[in-house]
Amino acid sequence: MPFDALAALRGTGHPVDLLSDAQQAVFATLTEPEVEVLNRLKARLDAVAPEAEGHGVKIV
Repeated sequence: MPFDALAALRGTGHPVDLLSDAQQAVFATLTEPEVEVLNRLKARLDAVAPEAEGHGVKIV
């Protein structure tokens, strides 16, 4: 089965469904190692969420 980058990102809580179709198309081309980097970054940011959250959220 081919790697599904969007499903992998979605499964770890990345809000990929809020992205435009064009943005989703870009994220869909990510490799497993690239998705793993994003997932590790998200985990680190989530661990310090109260200190790292801003007043507004802008999705890429």
